[in-house]
Amino acid sequence: MNPLFTPITLAGKVLKNRIVMPPMTRSRSTQPGDLANDLMATYYAQRASAGLIISEGTQISELGKGYAWTPGIYTQAQVIGWKKVTDAVHHKDGVIYAQLWHVGRVSHESNTGGKQPVSSSALQAEGVKVFIDDNNAPGFVQASLPRALSVDEIKAVVEQYRHAAQCAKEAGFDGIELHAANGYLINQFLDSKANNRSDEYGGSIVNRLRFLREVVAAVNTVFDSTAVGVRLAPLTTLNGAVDEHPEHTYVEAVRALNELKVGYVHIAEADWDDAPEMPLSFKQAIRDAFDGVLIYAGKYNLERADQALKQGWADMVGFGRPFVANPDLPARLAQGIALSEHNPDTLFGGAEQGYTDYPNAT
Repeated sequence: MNPLFTPITLAGKVLKNRIVMPPMTRSRSTQPGDLANDLMATYYAQRASAGLIISEGTQISELGKGYAWTPGIYTQAQVIGWKKVTDAVHHKDGVIYAQLWHVGRVSHESNTGGKQPVSSSALQAEGVKVFIDDNNAPGFVQASLPRALSVDEIKAVVEQYRHAAQCAKEAGFDGIELHAANGYLINQFLDSKANNRSDEYGGSIVNRLRFLREVVAAVNTVFDSTAVGVRLAPLTTLNGAVDEHPEHTYVEAVRALNELKVGYVHIAEADWDDAPEMPLSFKQAIRDAFDGVLIYAGKYNLERADQALKQGWADMVGFGRPFVANPDLPARLAQGIALSEHNPDTLFGGAEQGYTDYPNAT
């Protein structure tokens, strides 16, 4: 049997398979208020046959928002909205984690209530565009120049993460994932070329890891650490975040997360054309540094997933885009049924079309 279809235990829950539906921004939240809704509940429940669902990126504060129509998880109304989603997934015997998200500099004043975005440093993500609500249509604009967070403000953001974790717990999520990848706020502290601070949050790898450590410690007071995951992207250069020595930086990050006893580390591999390939030695170094569950995502198919699990450097595998048009993806993979292609024009924004109207194969 392909190990992808065998159960695995995470945070005391037996997951039905090792297939992960990773976070995918779909921008369907109700406005105003960035509220999860009935349509989103239907969408996630349709995909509850995944061993683990990780929600789309969910901002922890007004300043954490980077794109139009993404949901939040810091107000009581947002908690009520997400409770619809978790109830629907649990009704289908699914397991769902909330991805907690602060975009940092990858935003624009149009998405942050007119406030200047914040980051580790006052460095603009040059050439990075974000989409805003332009008269109910997505308009793409250059990300704004951010200001550097003060030390006191950093402590306040750590508290926002803790508060968002508490909201996620109240909303019924089984756990949380911290988005520390793809050039967003935690990544802006971690990567050397996105952080030019000279205080205790910049310079050495120990200092650049400090914010991540503090955020994990804060959310660990809400959820058991085994129900906390962290997403990292060692070789991606998305949104302008680049590290000079990624293997050293990210193996050290994984060691820190192992010390903090998080339940899983989720590695997002670079998956664009001509992307740098993550060497097997790098993956093995991460395996050696971490005792928990390792998830990999990035253009995996059945054959690559089987190889990753059998070689032991992955314990679960994420399938992103295939889940868009194939709500019953695990069954299709298990039975060798051809996968449907998604419509790229309906990925972001809109209603049912290209969201909840993709049929099951059987």
